[in-house]
Amino acid sequence: MAKVDISLDAELVVEVMVLAGVGSPQDAVEAVVRDYIARGHRTEARVQLRDEPGRSRDSLPPPPQG
Repeated sequence: MAKVDISLDAELVVEVMVLAGVGSPQDAVEAVVRDYIARGHRTEARVQLRDEPGRSRDSLPPPPQG
């Protein structure tokens, strides 16, 4: 996987390290980014489930006869 170098404000990184409970700035920022992405995927899944009508075996049309 490709790596990217990003400059961030030191105070912001220290706060992320404290909140994430991680001692490495790299690991702390990576944990926050991964959590943000996972949260987005969970939200997409919840919205998709809510927007799609519920399907069950009883609501399926009967198979063709003949």
